[in-house]
Amino acid sequence: MRGTVIHAAGDIRLETLEDPRILHPTDAIIRTAVTCVCGSDLWPYRGVEPTEAPHPMGHEYVGFVEEVGSGVTSVKPGQFVVGSFATSDNTCANCRNGFQSNCVNREFMSTCQADHVRIPNAQGTLVATDGVPDAKLWPGLLAVSDVMGTGWWAADAAEVRPGSTAVVVGDGAVGLCAVIAAKELGAERIIVMSRHEPRQALAREFGTTDIVTERGQEGVARIKELTGGIGADSVLECVGTAQSMQQALHSARPGGNVGFVGVPHDVAVDGQELFFSHVGLRGGPAPVRRYLPDLIGRVLTGRIDPGKVFDLTLPLDQVAEGYAAMDERRAVKTLLRP
Repeated sequence: MRGTVIHAAGDIRLETLEDPRILHPTDAIIRTAVTCVCGSDLWPYRGVEPTEAPHPMGHEYVGFVEEVGSGVTSVKPGQFVVGSFATSDNTCANCRNGFQSNCVNREFMSTCQADHVRIPNAQGTLVATDGVPDAKLWPGLLAVSDVMGTGWWAADAAEVRPGSTAVVVGDGAVGLCAVIAAKELGAERIIVMSRHEPRQALAREFGTTDIVTERGQEGVARIKELTGGIGADSVLECVGTAQSMQQALHSARPGGNVGFVGVPHDVAVDGQELFFSHVGLRGGPAPVRRYLPDLIGRVLTGRIDPGKVFDLTLPLDQVAEGYAAMDERRAVKTLLRP
């Protein structure tokens, strides 16, 4: 099969790899319908995360089941399925508590920019649709496997409520999906921190009411100005840098909440400052499996269309260009067609 491999910072290649096979009774093999490049893939691409040896890439996927292990009964060959970037048995205590991304048998997907993928914990990870969805819905369902589920978790963790004010820090695919989530959860006012006009336009289409272009303390001051000097009820941190975390924490009102889903890089939180702020902080890898049935339904009925975050579509053999376009901010998110 063909699969994407990173060799070093900036060095992405499509190579011929060994076909995946069933290794455990709980495995399934799927043929990818569409896959994509994630903003978090840019950390190793940019050299922020070192690549010590070549390895496959990709953790977002939807596709057709081709083979299942003897322990998999929830899906069968031929079905169209959506999964999560973090696999889970969906039966352990952590899964039952709604944190499938911290399943005791968790494995993170890392080989999905390919023709075929082995899915561990398939029984608890994969959700089959009723029949094969129209191909025009595949991008939206693909978004559900990570960025839409992660944006939803940001809003959930930040406790977005009907009538509330939410701030979204970050205008990448996760941030844009977080706007969708905040809107769906009833936020009356949604403020997005963004300097990129095409992304601002999509954010407004998704439900944003205000755009803040300032960053750092100037950005925080602008948020305070827009909220009567108090701050927002909920802040959704969707970047993962020290600056974005500080913006998020300082933009929340006392008693407000920050949901952080950007993978942290060089982020440190001052415990004493957090203590006296009365701001709640929760985040981590999104428990996408918790939300899958609901989000799949919203996409299939046309209630939400997170597939709009894909503004560049390329064949899999042009995956290197997909990375470059996102790195250079020529694209929000690249869809790859095997």
